[in-house]
Amino acid sequence: MIVGGQEVDSPQRLEVRNPFDGRVIDTVPLASPEHRERAVQIAQGGLRQMRALPAHERGAILLGVSRLLAEHAEETANLIAMESGKTVPEARVEVARAVQTFLLSAEEARRIHGETVPLEAAPGAEGKFGYYVREPVGVVLAITPFNFPLNLPAHKIGPALAAGCSVIFKPASATPLTGLRLGQMLLECGVPGPAISVLTGSSEVLGDPLVADPRIRKVSFTGSTAVGKHLATIAGLKRLTLELGGNSAVVIMADGDLQAAAERIKVGGYAHAGQVCISVQRVFVQRPVLADFLALLEPLVRGLKAGDQLLPDTDVGPLITEQAALETEQRIQQAVSEGAELVCGGQRKGSVITPAILTNVPEANYLYSEEAFAPLVVVGEFQTLEQAIQMVNSSHYGLQAGIYTRSVDTAFEFARRAEVGGVMVNEIPSFRADLMPYGGVKDSGLGREGVKYAVQEMTELKVVVWNLA
Repeated sequence: MIVGGQEVDSPQRLEVRNPFDGRVIDTVPLASPEHRERAVQIAQGGLRQMRALPAHERGAILLGVSRLLAEHAEETANLIAMESGKTVPEARVEVARAVQTFLLSAEEARRIHGETVPLEAAPGAEGKFGYYVREPVGVVLAITPFNFPLNLPAHKIGPALAAGCSVIFKPASATPLTGLRLGQMLLECGVPGPAISVLTGSSEVLGDPLVADPRIRKVSFTGSTAVGKHLATIAGLKRLTLELGGNSAVVIMADGDLQAAAERIKVGGYAHAGQVCISVQRVFVQRPVLADFLALLEPLVRGLKAGDQLLPDTDVGPLITEQAALETEQRIQQAVSEGAELVCGGQRKGSVITPAILTNVPEANYLYSEEAFAPLVVVGEFQTLEQAIQMVNSSHYGLQAGIYTRSVDTAFEFARRAEVGGVMVNEIPSFRADLMPYGGVKDSGLGREGVKYAVQEMTELKVVVWNLA
């Protein structure tokens, strides 16, 4: 692992396994409390070095990372696929997105600025001239899950370095290899050693103690809602960005393009075996076109091949562990026992679940009300737009939602009233461009990512007032 820019080993090791067959790919060190303390101490000096770097130098470093990732795209994609369970094409897309995320970070490093403050607009401030500047918030702690082991770290580390912060990065224990490789690339491209640590190990040793450490001034976490709520209770007085769970819904109006919706849901519901926080999970179809829509969607889903993610003809890879697959199988069986209909899929072999469609799932059932994180969609019906909006908003999550309609009025009404962080019109909620503000409301989190917006959350405003009288 990397502690303050230096490679450090440990006699205690963590096994990294291929999710499909469980074979050990490699081992990584288990960090100790001493490693953790050393990383925090060094990061203080790293912060001073990053603050001193001119914006153009920070931008040049991040541009170098973008280019290096592009040069090593195929080997990086294979590494992602091996440890995360993504198919190789899915992993290639993630690498391409990370290339863009670091490119955007390089650009934003040169755009950080303040503005003047019209102090004389306030009585009693005559003769005063004011402006503010943006300064780095401090040491940033980045904690990421297994499902995007490259691009989610890029969305935290890139903006942090652009802002002039130092970073301590804890990758998911299931997928640490990609994070370690990224750390090596950052150093190779000129990030000052003390400004970057990549610590591998348990949440007990690394997660809670680092989040609670007052020397950490910003925590950027992506993961489950339960863990995010816990971290918020122990963080203390520091900045938090929490990208948490989702239960994303798509509304398909009778005037919507059913074929386009079915083809996109085939992607959005089953990419990375549904292990995406903005995966399509709930699909609400207006009653007159429900049968027609299912007739389009079912053959598309049945045509997806599930299995070994490293084989070229695999469309849907495994879940991250066999235990996760077993839990999904049990939840599907529970839904059926409560009256749901399993239209297709839902069979388990090891850690693989065949892509599933369910209908008539009760609202109280887990697959309707919670985050499934599995290759399945739940299809329901509605009669009016008012009813559809209520169904979307009934979730305690609020990440993104989509609607398919040819009516501009309907689209605007839905966008205005949907209680989510992002609304996609004639698109699935799984859409994300890496430059857009991204984040949720309710139990889906706090703050926004997207490079420009992450930079804003990783800087503090300092106001300067001159007395010219």
